[in-house]
Amino acid sequence: MTNQNVSRRKALAGIAGLGAAGLAAPHVATAAAHGTNWKIQTSWPGGAGLQIFKDWCGTIQEKTGGELSFTPFGANDVVGDFQLFDAVKNGVLDAVNPFTIYAQGIIPAATFLTSYPLGLRNPHEFDVFFYGLGGLEIARELYAAQGMYYIGPVQHDANLIHSKVPIRSIDDFRGRKMRMPGGMVAEVFTELGAETTVLPGSEIFPALEKGTIDVADYTGPAVNYALGFSQVTKYIIMGPPGFMSVYQPVDLMDITVSMGSWEALSPEMKQFMEMETKAYSIHHHAEIQKANQEAWPKFEADGTEITRLTQDDVELMTEVAVPIWFDYANRDKDAARVFKIQLDYMMSGSLGYVTPELIEGLTLDL
Repeated sequence: MTNQNVSRRKALAGIAGLGAAGLAAPHVATAAAHGTNWKIQTSWPGGAGLQIFKDWCGTIQEKTGGELSFTPFGANDVVGDFQLFDAVKNGVLDAVNPFTIYAQGIIPAATFLTSYPLGLRNPHEFDVFFYGLGGLEIARELYAAQGMYYIGPVQHDANLIHSKVPIRSIDDFRGRKMRMPGGMVAEVFTELGAETTVLPGSEIFPALEKGTIDVADYTGPAVNYALGFSQVTKYIIMGPPGFMSVYQPVDLMDITVSMGSWEALSPEMKQFMEMETKAYSIHHHAEIQKANQEAWPKFEADGTEITRLTQDDVELMTEVAVPIWFDYANRDKDAARVFKIQLDYMMSGSLGYVTPELIEGLTLDL
């Protein structure tokens, strides 16, 4: 058996090991004398997300027979989250694994390349958008204009709301001091009467502990438990059964690389990375959900009460959110173009989240 065949078998085994056996492995070439190494930083600061990322990075060298390897960094290890794309452009990093929303500062349409309040509501719906409705091609076009290559989305989790006080309907948000990530999410809750403020994740625990805020959103249960949220809040507020988060049930990351580093890869290695990113998305999402299942009993043991909003609350919040969607879409031609694809999908028989009555009087500036 030749070295090349051994290398190809390793690549196939590696992809299958990530739960993507249905994807055909590319013909990965025998390791070059000096393989390519990418410095890649994630937005995960710790916990399960960071460990899953680092474990995955550690598999790349073997899967490619040494032709490509990753040196992984956690959040803020090289640069801050809001400097990730500058670091890719100027060569400090080769690639990044950010929360996609961080790109909206340089690519306004990135607002719609990830979850937004009451928009697409399940991970598979974003997969349909990217891989079936042309979203991936548009994302790559927009990132290429910034000197970067968007390899693909990475599914993550929902975001939860933790509260010091009971929230049993959307009316209970009125007057509450609430940490939000800004943007559309903050505007929706402001419309509902909350007093929203923007804080980085590292400042949420002390703000809750001191009573500076009553309510905070952040990531899923596994990460939030590790951050100690059960020690400073009594309630987790969720959507109706099957709807984990009433405002952000999907949270997307991605793998983005500098165009120079991307173009330096062989055609076979480019194909490998595109396939591998799909495989990693499946693996990453499943592993986060596994960690969540281990976290729920811990919240229960700490006395945390889970409360669920109703379908009526979802419909009322959707009415609040829809005009805000259109406002953000109309700020940028590409944002409008992306949003139109998703709006048509949400109004179709497949989903039905949006009715003609909900968008009456609203127009898109295409």
